[in-house]
Amino acid sequence: MASIALVTGADGGFGREFVKLLRQEPELTEIWCVARSESKLAALRAELGEKIVPLPLDLTQRESLNVLAERLDREGADVRFLVNNAGFDKFGPYDAVDVDTSLNMIDLNVSAVVALGLIVIPHMGTGGRILNVASQASFFPLPYMDLYAATKVFVRHYTRALNVELKDKGISATAVCPGWMKTGLFDRAQTGAEKTVRSFAGLTTPDKVAAKALRDAKRGKDMSTYGWFVKVTHLASKLCPQRLSMKVWTLSQGIR
Repeated sequence: MASIALVTGADGGFGREFVKLLRQEPELTEIWCVARSESKLAALRAELGEKIVPLPLDLTQRESLNVLAERLDREGADVRFLVNNAGFDKFGPYDAVDVDTSLNMIDLNVSAVVALGLIVIPHMGTGGRILNVASQASFFPLPYMDLYAATKVFVRHYTRALNVELKDKGISATAVCPGWMKTGLFDRAQTGAEKTVRSFAGLTTPDKVAAKALRDAKRGKDMSTYGWFVKVTHLASKLCPQRLSMKVWTLSQGIR
């Protein structure tokens, strides 16, 4: 029976860093890497070795979820780590993003996280770790990235509640709440809107955040944050009225 980790959004940025870290875990025989780009996944395997199992799937499609579920059932894999990293953002006001893109964001950022958990948890035993990527954006309502922030609120709350429910199974669930990281998210997030996100305070690199998240997951923590800026923001979210926090946010982005 293969002992595996499953990482979504594995072909770049934050997901890629998790793959590199998990490849070093001696208990794992395979790293199942899910992303839409077959060529990028092939390049990942060529670089990181035979532990990498490329799975070119679109997690917003029910057919892709069925393919993954059937493969897990067929191979009887023992999933030790699930990293739900796939997701995207769009900067700008509500009307800068069309209906299809908005619903696609919800499907990937929210629905796929729930679906992957339901599919994978039956293949997890004691000591299994789930890492669902939420965001520092989940701490406040954020105008001009409103939908993304709202999806990440769901991920954070859902994951922390799931952690309680899974204790009897010896499985942990960790909501990973990174701040701004140097990844490809910025390029995809641009909409050309006049009112948009421009300031990225606390910017760091994804390797550091992934390493901290993996350590926190192994300790059974239900939430992982990296860096003083994110920690201060989380504290402020408990103390500041949301109306004030939204005003500070928009001013910090040069929006009046």
